[in-house]
Amino acid sequence: MSDPCKKEACAIQNCLKANTYNESKCTKAIDALYACCKSFYEDNGEEATTVCCPKPSLLKLKISQRQKEKLDAELRN
Repeated sequence: MSDPCKKEACAIQNCLKANTYNESKCTKAIDALYACCKSFYEDNGEEATTVCCPKPSLLKLKISQRQKEKLDAELRN
């Protein structure tokens, strides 16, 4: 089985290269990967493996952190 989130993972790499590795310019691509990974684990279970996605526990943490960062940014504006 090919990796279902490979397209999103490659989009992050392309974005980072195009933006001199400035992660803040690639937030949409990162969010798209995390959304793909979340769906992957929901469909296949947390024991499923894929090289393009963080482990489920780390994915949950990263999604939570990103949501908090977005909320904090909205509150500052």
